[in-house]
Amino acid sequence: MSFYNNDDQDPDGYGGMTAPSSSDNDITVSVHPHLQQGDYQLSDCQGRKRALLIGINYIGTENELNGCINDVRNLKDFLITLYDFKEEDMVILTDDQTDPKMTPTRSNIIAAMQWLVHDAQQNDSFFFHFSGHGGSVADVSGDETDGFDETIYPIDHDQYEGTSGQILDDEMHEIMVAPLPAGVRLTAIFDSCHSGTALDLPYVYSTKGVIKDDNLFKAATKGLVSAGLAYAQGDREGAMESIRDLGHQLITTRFKEASNRQSYSSPADVVMFSGCKDDQTSADAQEGGKATGAMSYAFTTTLRDNPNQTYQELLNSIRDILSTGYSQRPQLSSSHPLDVHSLFVC
Repeated sequence: MSFYNNDDQDPDGYGGMTAPSSSDNDITVSVHPHLQQGDYQLSDCQGRKRALLIGINYIGTENELNGCINDVRNLKDFLITLYDFKEEDMVILTDDQTDPKMTPTRSNIIAAMQWLVHDAQQNDSFFFHFSGHGGSVADVSGDETDGFDETIYPIDHDQYEGTSGQILDDEMHEIMVAPLPAGVRLTAIFDSCHSGTALDLPYVYSTKGVIKDDNLFKAATKGLVSAGLAYAQGDREGAMESIRDLGHQLITTRFKEASNRQSYSSPADVVMFSGCKDDQTSADAQEGGKATGAMSYAFTTTLRDNPNQTYQELLNSIRDILSTGYSQRPQLSSSHPLDVHSLFVC
């Protein structure tokens, strides 16, 4: 499928949409004034449906994976069978295709992301799936509480200077989340390493259905350990210094989290399931004798078994499946406060 409507006349094949420059990583997110009061609108997912499915095995490289292309085929069938998506409304990018516009290069991925969300209208439902390598790079915009931006690796990432061939979470948020109006659903699945906050969504939920403060907890734990060690060694001044540093770090972390919730909230209805936390890896696995990404397998398997699950139940079901053979901890995040006891829709 082309990345533009049949009525459009576009010689480049991308609906007149220009991919952002790979060096343009200084992204400014404007906050709608109503978002300060938490205004957003859910989608009933009964409007138009589109899907962008990306699977990269990195064929012939030393970092080759086995299950990512299979994941895309699995997700395609899953969306058509369970959620009434249509093949003609899907763009599929995999590195086993011969058409150069259907290979998962950086420019093709960005153009396809733009296609996915263009002309969004209330109650539309868009689906994004990425299965491949993910990474992290030092944060330059100052919005990450852990100091790192999360990334995905296009097939041609090594043809760019340094890390500029990777696609940053800031870019993905700016392309796929920021433009969405109220009442539009974007469901995103990331089956890649370091993907916990791959769309920079500000609300991350635990299996108990409460908003998590992982970075705040990590900062507190590290600071208290440092203070305790210093005190145990008789260094009372060092212990007091560690406590002062802890206080400063907690304030800084809390400020960044509050700022991110204001900056990255959205009037749209964006929900993401990711294969692991930001500091974890996501497994390339074998299930039923077939290569697959562990997250993609768990997500589709549990919903095929029981499509009527709440968001909290779905997160726990995915974790239950993965807990039998994998250490990764799947994450649920959203662009707005989420009623985790409502049924998952797509």
